[in-house]
Amino acid sequence: MRWFFCLFCFFVLIVLPCGAVAPTDYYNHVVFDNSITPDYYYYSSGRAVFPSTIELLSGSLPVEKKNFFTPPNALRLQWRSVAGGSWETELRAVSMRNRLTDFRGDTLYMWCYSPEPFPAADLPYLQLEDEQHDFTIPVKLDISGDVPAKRWFQVRLPLSEFETASIHPFQARELHSLYFSQGAADDAPHTLIIDEIKIDDRSAASPVAPEVRSAPRAPKDIQATGYDRHIDISWEPVANSDLQSYAIYRSVDKHKFQPIGIQSADINRYTDFVGRSGVKATYRVKAVDRSYRQSALSEAASASTRELSDDELLTMLQQACFRYYWEGAHPTAGATLENIPGDERIVATGATGFGIMALIVGVDRGFITRQQGIERLTQILDFLEKVPRYHGAWSHFLNGSTAQSMLVFGMFDNGGDLVETSFLMQGLLAARQYFRGDNTAEQSIYQRITVLWEAVEWDWYRRTPKNDALLWHWSPQWSWFIDHRLTGFNETMITYLLAIASPTHGVSADLYYSGWAGQSEAAIAYRSGWSGSTDGERYVNGHSYYGIKLDVGVGTGGPLYFTQYSFLGFDPRGIHDRYTNYFDNNRNFALIDQAYCESNPGHFQGYGPNDWGLTASDDQLGYSAHAPERATDNGTITPTGALSSFPYTPEASMAAFKFFYRDLGDRLWGVYGPHDAFNLGRNWFSPVYMGLDQAPIVVMVENYRTGLLWKLFMSNPEIQPMLTKVGFVADKSNAIADR
Repeated sequence: MRWFFCLFCFFVLIVLPCGAVAPTDYYNHVVFDNSITPDYYYYSSGRAVFPSTIELLSGSLPVEKKNFFTPPNALRLQWRSVAGGSWETELRAVSMRNRLTDFRGDTLYMWCYSPEPFPAADLPYLQLEDEQHDFTIPVKLDISGDVPAKRWFQVRLPLSEFETASIHPFQARELHSLYFSQGAADDAPHTLIIDEIKIDDRSAASPVAPEVRSAPRAPKDIQATGYDRHIDISWEPVANSDLQSYAIYRSVDKHKFQPIGIQSADINRYTDFVGRSGVKATYRVKAVDRSYRQSALSEAASASTRELSDDELLTMLQQACFRYYWEGAHPTAGATLENIPGDERIVATGATGFGIMALIVGVDRGFITRQQGIERLTQILDFLEKVPRYHGAWSHFLNGSTAQSMLVFGMFDNGGDLVETSFLMQGLLAARQYFRGDNTAEQSIYQRITVLWEAVEWDWYRRTPKNDALLWHWSPQWSWFIDHRLTGFNETMITYLLAIASPTHGVSADLYYSGWAGQSEAAIAYRSGWSGSTDGERYVNGHSYYGIKLDVGVGTGGPLYFTQYSFLGFDPRGIHDRYTNYFDNNRNFALIDQAYCESNPGHFQGYGPNDWGLTASDDQLGYSAHAPERATDNGTITPTGALSSFPYTPEASMAAFKFFYRDLGDRLWGVYGPHDAFNLGRNWFSPVYMGLDQAPIVVMVENYRTGLLWKLFMSNPEIQPMLTKVGFVADKSNAIADR
């Protein structure tokens, strides 16, 4: 029997603090709600000293799929405490990139369930640890009476009871881990299913009478759309300041509606991965407020999965990733958030440029109307015109609400970032060519983008007229303190191309060869320094890896984003500079990546011809630039690596896509398409999506299908003269007619 939001008489209701629910509030309270993986929970561990025992699966807590408080699962704690032994399990709070750990409240809550009754004295102890590894004394799980059988009950532990036991004070707001440990040595087996662990205010922990606060209204406008292996359910957001989440119910073959999942209050969409085609399902949704009052069930919506053609699969992929930039954009700025979930203040400049290109695809594919696209782009331009600029360049990160620079990478990074600016400008220039109608709104877009473009002082970032390369950063406080030269081959090629193309602050085309492809000692040291290889240290490589020749690139090439970020708009087909045709070279990058994963020198689980894509992404330890080399490869695959390579390796990318979606979709696919990364050997799937990773999928798939963004960017009047200045010439290896 499954348990979820049972009748009020079966458990004690709690009330969460009143007031508007900001998108971050959910993660400022909830420590655990569900596991992405169905077997064991990645963010847990445990150990027992004989003769005591604790049930673990691959060293982690098992996931309980039958009984849960919030669907679709919970955690199972199964132990035997024996005199002379001990056991403990650690449950870690999920850390999300750039998101401050800030749990708010004075009481720790958790919901528990036991299949058998047992004395409360036999419950385990609990200790807490913060991010500085300061910890508390053990506190007994305390309930009124004994543990009941087959009924959810709530444990409430005031944080004041968790006295510091370490040499420095424990900080509950910086909670890192919960440790369950041996209690009474009764030498008896016990099982406790644990779900929805959170921190909140005790003042809000009593039921609310109906006259004080009524239940939220039922969600309206429920829509269900079937795809190849999943069904998307969406609804109109419920306006309720106390809303906490939505509960999604499903009925298959006219059976009883069962709870299948929850969604946080700030997202009004849910993805049900049913795993096969030919499934018809009906859905209803409830709104749940912060005192666990539920709305009535919504009206029903039905849809069926069906086998999609390859072309339909690509449209599905693009539309899902596009939603990150449409539904997930910053509400004030309209610009792209760095990651979701994350710190919703942080707008990423380069990812906003990528998102603008995804917006163009959304309009062209009919995901949104042209008018909607115009309105969103206008909103973004309003924002970009307000934020600080540093000799025309924008900073890497911006506060979407205050329009101020954000120093995410430290105090020295408080000025202009020329690379992020070039990513943004690549998107803006593509949009300038797309929105060229004769109406006032589109003419205004064209003119405003032109003003922004012509204000970037690319030549300033050369530092001096004699400097042989562009520099990445400049700060009004620190000047050239970071002193990071732009040297290829990496993601910064577009920076040189736009700097040379600028009609107002351009640099000499010679800088392309002295800076980007430079042969100086500084350039050689830069390349060998980051790669640890002498192959390609002089820009030209010429070596073969797995039988695939790499004309340009350091070592085996590097992370795949080197072949994507600069080429979202810049079309490399049919032309070459002194060194290579970059379409061919980029294709070989991808083929080397695939061949490396198939060879699998690190013996990582899952790697093969369909499971490849090593590039920069979120991973278990933070953010890392994964590449086809043992030094940076830790078994983490990033879907955008293979999926954004579609123009170069369409067959291999399609095979990877089908593996990611059809084989791993129950863990990897979500409301914005594939999650950022995964590691099968460690049973880890990223909980976030990243702004830098979803848009390249949308854009490069479109370039593979129609060449739309390539055509738009290359049609800017400043681009062809720039190519001539650099010395790009026609290359017969790719038909120019295809461009």
